Amino acid sequence: MADVFPPLGDNPVADLNAMQEGFLPGELGLEVLEARQGFLRSQMKVAKKHMAPNGFMHAASVIALLDSAAGYGCRISLPEGGSGFTTIELKSNFLGTAREGDTVVCEARMAHGGRMTQVWDAVATHQESGKTIALFRCTQMVLYPR
Repeated sequence: MADVFPPLGDNPVADLNAMQEGFLPGELGLEVLEARQGFLRSQMKVAKKHMAPNGFMHAASVIALLDSAAGYGCRISLPEGGSGFTTIELKSNFLGTAREGDTVVCEARMAHGGRMTQVWDAVATHQESGKTIALFRCTQMVLYPR
C-alpha cells in the first residue's frame, strides 16, 4: 500500500490548505493558520452553508472544523513509519454557537501520541466574543503501509 498522504513540504500550513480543496474542509472554508508537531490552529468564517434552519451554526459544521483540525494535527505528528490515520472515536460538548458572518477559531492539541493511536483535544471559540462554542476530543488510529 502506498502512503495514504503525500509528504508535506517546508510550509505545512500552505500544503494543508491546498490539499483540502475540493474536499469537505475546503468546501466549508476551513483555513489552517498554524501547524506544528502536536498543535494546529484553524478558523472558519461562518456562512449560510454552515447554518441550521434555526439561524444558528449547525453542530455538524462545528464538528467538521474540530475533527479536521485534529486530523491535520495528527497528520503532521505521525510517528516514524506512519502513513496516515483515521478517526475512530470522537466526542463533543456544545457550549455556544455562532451566526452568519462570525468567525470560529479552533485550537487542537495532541494529548497522547502513541505508535498506534493519538488522542487530540480541540476547542472552538467565537473569535469576536472569545466565548467557547465547543469542546472536542477524538482518538485517531495511526495507519502503516502493508
